[in-house]
Amino acid sequence: MKIICIGRNYTDHISELNNERPSEPVIFLKPDTAVLPKKNPFYIPEFSNDVHHEVEILVKICKVGRYINEKFAHKYYEEIGLGIDFTARDLQNELKSKGLPWEKAKAFDHSAIIGSFLPKKSFESLENVNFELRSNGTVVQAGNTSLMLWKIDEIIAYISRFFTLKKGDIIFTGTPKGVAAVKDGDVLEGYIENNQMFKIQVK
Repeated sequence: MKIICIGRNYTDHISELNNERPSEPVIFLKPDTAVLPKKNPFYIPEFSNDVHHEVEILVKICKVGRYINEKFAHKYYEEIGLGIDFTARDLQNELKSKGLPWEKAKAFDHSAIIGSFLPKKSFESLENVNFELRSNGTVVQAGNTSLMLWKIDEIIAYISRFFTLKKGDIIFTGTPKGVAAVKDGDVLEGYIENNQMFKIQVK
């Protein structure tokens, strides 16, 4: 199982971090050791003083595919979910300034929260799905899939040009604006529409 992440897929998030708008999807990977075990708290790593939450719609791949045509991409997933891409922003900024890869800032142990999944058939359209992250009961990130620069099927087709997708792989589709640092004691809850998809404590 691999985790494939898309960066800079929401215009407002690109702006809040003063990044350039990409001409094609930005891809990075997380190893399976990045997954936080269910019901475990998230411990802020000692190597960062600025770990940010990034809530994202997830896609779970249901069969093997390579060089998938966009018009057939819908056949490769049956569920969408919600998760968090925890990012050591201070470390990421340092690495970016040196032109180095982001893995230490993005792929560290337990940096990926994978919440529950819902059947895609339960949505009228996957291009109009509301989702949000609440921190201590307050909404801190809110997004809608209509605001994605690249939609789910486009992402699957693009990724499959470079990586064979296998059953169980998870795609993180990008985060909307509102990313911010987490602190000890925070309780983070993720929702798709009115469905709670995860709840974790930060320590």
